[in-house]
Amino acid sequence: MPHRTSRRTLLTATAAATAAAATGVLAAPSTASADSGDASTDRRLRRIIAGMSLEEKVGQLFVMRVYGHSATEPDQADIDANLKEIGVRTAAELISTYHVGGIIYFTWAHNTRDPHQIADLSNGLQRAALAGRSRLPLLVSTDQEHGIVCRVGEPATLLPGAMALGAGGSRSDTRRAAWIAGAELAALGINQNYAPDADVNVNPANPVIGVRSFGSDPASVAALVAEQVKGYQGAGIASTAKHFPGHGDTSTDSHTGLPVINHTRAQWEELDAPPFRAAIRARIDSIMTAHIVVPALDPSEDPATLSRPILTGILREELGYDGVVVTDSLGMEGVRTKYGDDRVPVLALLAGVDQLLNPPNLSVAWNAVLEAVRGGEISEARVDESILRILRLKSRLGLFRDPFVSRRGVERTVGSRAHRAAADRIAERTTTLLADPGTLLPLSRRSHRNLLVVGADPASPSGTTGPPTSTLANAFGELGFTARALSTGTAPNQAKIAEAVAAAEGRDAVVVATYNVTATSSQRTLVTALVATGVPVVTVAVRNPYDVAHLTGTGVAASLAAYSWTDVELRAAARVIAGHAEPEGSLPVPVQRADDPAQVLYPVGHGLSY
Repeated sequence: MPHRTSRRTLLTATAAATAAAATGVLAAPSTASADSGDASTDRRLRRIIAGMSLEEKVGQLFVMRVYGHSATEPDQADIDANLKEIGVRTAAELISTYHVGGIIYFTWAHNTRDPHQIADLSNGLQRAALAGRSRLPLLVSTDQEHGIVCRVGEPATLLPGAMALGAGGSRSDTRRAAWIAGAELAALGINQNYAPDADVNVNPANPVIGVRSFGSDPASVAALVAEQVKGYQGAGIASTAKHFPGHGDTSTDSHTGLPVINHTRAQWEELDAPPFRAAIRARIDSIMTAHIVVPALDPSEDPATLSRPILTGILREELGYDGVVVTDSLGMEGVRTKYGDDRVPVLALLAGVDQLLNPPNLSVAWNAVLEAVRGGEISEARVDESILRILRLKSRLGLFRDPFVSRRGVERTVGSRAHRAAADRIAERTTTLLADPGTLLPLSRRSHRNLLVVGADPASPSGTTGPPTSTLANAFGELGFTARALSTGTAPNQAKIAEAVAAAEGRDAVVVATYNVTATSSQRTLVTALVATGVPVVTVAVRNPYDVAHLTGTGVAASLAAYSWTDVELRAAARVIAGHAEPEGSLPVPVQRADDPAQVLYPVGHGLSY
C-alpha cells in the first residue's frame, strides 16, 4: 500500500548503510588501475614528457570532436564542417595542427557508420598521431553508456542501460554487460568509454540523468558502478565514472543551463559520494566532472569543473584519487555561463582537471592554455603532472605497444551471436511489471492474438534501431501474434488520437509505448481515449518509469517499464508481455503519486511477477 514519506526522507534513510554496503563489493580491483604506476614506466614516460614541446604538451590535454568517417578522406560536407568549426579539413590535420591527445566519436559527426569503418577510422587516427614528432598514441573515446545514450549502434551489440540494470539488480549481469560493451569498443579501437554514470537519481524531475543512473539508492548504485568499472576495464578499455560530484538531484539540464544542487555536505556524503568512492576503490581509470554548482562544497559557486575545492580538495586529496580527470563537454552551457571560452580551460586545469573535452572553439581554448603557461598563470610542472597521468593511462591500455585494431577482431567480436544472446537474456531480467490489476498478462495468443501497437517513436540513440512501435509490433509477430504498428508520437494531436481509436476497433489488446508522460501530456489523453474503446490497454514506459503515476486512474489494464527504446529492451518487453519471459525487474527508484509527490505510489523494489 502507498505510504506517506518525502523523497528526501526516503533517500536519506536508504543511504544510512551505504558505506558498509559499498565496501563489501569492491574487493577485486580491475587489471587496469588508476594508481601511480611503476617506477620504471614513470621514468620512461617522464623522458617522453621532457622531450615534448610546449605546444605538444598543451595539445595532449585536449580531447576533440572531428567530423568524418575517415581520418584523411572525409566527405565534403564533413570537410566543410571541420573548416567552419575547427579550421582544419580532416582529423589528420587536426592532430598535426593541435597535437591533441584524444578524439571523441559522435554519431552526428559521422564517426560511427559501421564497425569496419569505425575500426578503420581509429587506425587512421592512430597513424596520424604516430606521425607526429613525439609519436604519442591517442585516447579514442565515446559515450557508450547503452540504453538512451549510445554512439555505436547495430550491428554492434546493444545492451540495457544503467537504470534497466538497476532494475535487474544483478551484479553479474551488470559486470557482464560492461565487459561485452568494452570488448566490442576495444575491437573498434575505442579505448576510453565515458561510462558508467555514477549519479544517484534522487530527483524524478531530473531532465538530463534519469534512466542513465542505476537508481536512487546510493548503496545499490555504488555496487553496480563498481561492477561496471571492473567489466569495462577487464575488457581492456578505460572506464569513466561521471558526473563528479554528482548530477542526480537537479531539475536543470547542464547542456542548456547551470544547475545548482543544494545538498548539504552531509547529504552529499550520504547521497552523491558513495558511487564515486566505489569507483575509486575499484581503481577507476578516469572520472568526469559535472557542470554544476554545489555551494556546500564550494561557496564561490563556480561550476565543479572549474572548482579547485571540489576537484583537488575533495576528489584528489580527500578521496585519494590520482587517475585522469576529464571535463564534461566544454561546449555545454553550464560551464560557459560564468566565464568565457578562453578562461574555462585555464580555470579547469587550475582546478585539477587533466583532459579538456570538446571545447566549442579549439583554437581559442588551445591558445588560451598555451598563453597561460607562457605567462606563468599555469606552471609547466602543473601541465606535466596532467600529461603524466594521461600517458600512464595510455601505457596501461597498451597503446604504446600497439594502438591498432584488426578486421578479424571486429568480425570475431562486434555483435557476435554470444554477445547478442547475452544482451537479450540480461534485458529480460530488467523488464519491470508495475501494475496488472486484472491479471491480463501474460497475453495469450488464443484470446489476445490481434494487437495494435501505438505510441511514441523517439529517434534511436545510435541511429540504428527502431522505431519503437515497429520494433514492438515485429517482436509480437515473431511470437505468433498479429500486430499493427501506428506511431502517434510524444505529443499526439486530436487527429492522431482519433486515428488510433479507429485502429483499435476489433483488436484484442492495445500496447502503448509511452515517453515521459506528464499530467497535461496528450499521451495521457491518447491512453484515456483508447481505454474508452473497451479494448484492454497495456502501457510500456520506454524512458523514465514515472509514466505510470500519470496514468493511474485511466483504466489501463497493465503497465510495464522498459527503461529505454532500443531494440534489445523492447524485444524483452514484448517477450514478457507475451509470457515468453518472466517479469523479473523491480523498481530501482521510487515512483511518487502524480497528485501528491509526498506519497510513494510504488516504492523501490516494487515489481510484479507471473
